Amino acid sequence: MFFKNKSGGVEWLVVFLGNPGPKYSSTRHNVGFMAADALEKTENIKINKLRFNALTSIITINGEKILLMKPQTYMNLSGNAVAPAAAYYKVPAERVIVIGDDISLPVGKIRIRAKGSSGGHNGLKSIISALGTDNFPRIKVGVGAPPSNASEEDIINWVLGRFCGKDADTIAETCEKAAKAVSVIISDGMERAMNIFN
Repeated sequence: MFFKNKSGGVEWLVVFLGNPGPKYSSTRHNVGFMAADALEKTENIKINKLRFNALTSIITINGEKILLMKPQTYMNLSGNAVAPAAAYYKVPAERVIVIGDDISLPVGKIRIRAKGSSGGHNGLKSIISALGTDNFPRIKVGVGAPPSNASEEDIINWVLGRFCGKDADTIAETCEKAAKAVSVIISDGMERAMNIFN
C-alpha cells in the first residue's frame, strides 16, 4: 500500500495534527500524531526529517508522491508548517489531507469531509487562514465531547486530557483506520473513502 520514496515532486500533503513534546503525547488533541504513529508502525516508515517546521517523510501511494507532515509549531500555528510546504511543492489545497481530533464526534467515530469550516478547531483555523481556503479534505477522529455545560477552559482541559480504559483501546484502533483512510482517499477518491469510513 505505502512505499518509501525520497525523490521527485510531491503531489499530496498529509498533515497529522498535534502538539509536540511528551507533555501532549496521547492527549485527545494529539490523535493526528497518534494516526501518524500507527502509520509508521504498520508500514515500517519514519516521519522524522525536519522540514517546513514539521517532521516529514516522503512516501508513494498508488504511484503518487506524498509528503507526510507532523507540524512542530503547536496546534494553533499548524498553518505555518502546512502553507510553506504546499507552496514549495505547488500542491493545491484539494490535495492537502488533514487528520485531527473532533470533540463533536463520539470516541472512535471517523468523519471524512472534502471541505468545510474549522468547527472551532484551532489547528484547522490556522490552516484555513494560511492556505486562504477551507477547500481541503479532512479526516476527523472523534474524541468525545466534554460535559454540555463546559466552559472554554474546561474544553481546553478536555482536549489536553488523555484517554482512559476502553477509550484508549478504541482510539488506538480508530487511529489505524484514519491512517488507512489516507490511502483510500488518494487511491480511490473522497466518495469511496466516505462510504467506507463515515
